[in-house]
Amino acid sequence: MSDTIFALASARGRAGVAVIRVSGPAAAVAAETLAGSLPPPRHAVLRVLRGAGGDEIDRGLVLYFPKGASFTGEDVVELQVHGSPAVVTALSRELGAMPGLRMAEAGEFTRRAFENGRMDLAQVEGLADLIEAETERQRVQALRTLSGALGARAEEWRADLLRAAALLEATIDFADEEVPVDVSDEVRGLIDRCHASLRAEIDGARAAERVREGFEVAIVGPPNVGKSTLLNTLARREAALTSEIAGTTRDVIEVRMDLDGLPVTLVDTAGLRETEDHVERLGVERARARAADADLRVILTEPGEGPALAPEEADIVVSAKADLHGAGVSGLTGQGVDALVARIVERLEARVAPSPVATRERHRQAMQAAVAALDVARDGLAHGPERYDICAEDLRSAIRALESLTGRIDVENVLGEIFASFCIGK
Repeated sequence: MSDTIFALASARGRAGVAVIRVSGPAAAVAAETLAGSLPPPRHAVLRVLRGAGGDEIDRGLVLYFPKGASFTGEDVVELQVHGSPAVVTALSRELGAMPGLRMAEAGEFTRRAFENGRMDLAQVEGLADLIEAETERQRVQALRTLSGALGARAEEWRADLLRAAALLEATIDFADEEVPVDVSDEVRGLIDRCHASLRAEIDGARAAERVREGFEVAIVGPPNVGKSTLLNTLARREAALTSEIAGTTRDVIEVRMDLDGLPVTLVDTAGLRETEDHVERLGVERARARAADADLRVILTEPGEGPALAPEEADIVVSAKADLHGAGVSGLTGQGVDALVARIVERLEARVAPSPVATRERHRQAMQAAVAALDVARDGLAHGPERYDICAEDLRSAIRALESLTGRIDVENVLGEIFASFCIGK
């Protein structure tokens, strides 16, 4: 029998309400010990909560969710009490003193939900992303994963490949029949349909991962062109030191922002020029490296001059100091800033898949493994019935790769990392 775990499920510190969650076989007994009686399932009932000595600790709402119909799949009790650190400490002390109860580890409630079949692994990752979501686009994407969209898509792929493997294995079993059935066309169609769908999802997965982790936009240009001033205007605070002295910025300065629902890290870099100053030269080298790795570069130019960095097709090249010369953008006055932000969002939006369900590198690698196995299976199919047994095993390999997406198999090596990202009460 597993331990019964408990933890504060709401944020620490003073608040109007604090939620303490208890999950496991002794959850109901723990609630009865504190509250005197257990409320009906899914009914919030006001109770006086008392310690072992009978002293009143607080008055709060008690909710009971029976085994099989709760978040974790176990008996779960939630105590909604006044959000005082003293109240939370006193209740935690009482719970910890009860037989069979202990403080939960990070992500343990969600891990139990996964182990009890309440969530698949992709949904667990979606929940983690939803908790961490800072922008609207991240929220929508995480909610889609949490809803089970990736698991549903994986089940569709799996069903097609199981059908294809079954057709091949049936042909093998009846190879001695006088009238064997040619299943190659149907099998090839199933493989091709699954292959095309996987390829489309793989193409969108990297962009979806950028939405989850955030895009990086580097502001580059020569010294004293107004990069730091523009960064401060976009950030609406003095994030970077500005000066009329060229070469003031010598290190990379980052500002995390929400641009129309997209998570974006703006990067201010050292001015690009040849210099004898050793420290500034290091800053220029770092600026070039960071710009090369960025998802998008905003290249500021002096009016009438060319860019200090050879622009690529996706780059945005804009003239600086519009307050002095009339055209382009000015971080000092804000002229052209809204138009520049709109261009940045437009470029990044073009990279975002319309409805991705795969959002992590782990997902992409599993799908690529499935595609590789399907490529081998399709080649084997062309050699005729004598290769059907090998082809069927290749299909099984693709199925196993897809099953790792949702945690059916082969996920022990990633479980610890995933659940460690959760707070104690989740």
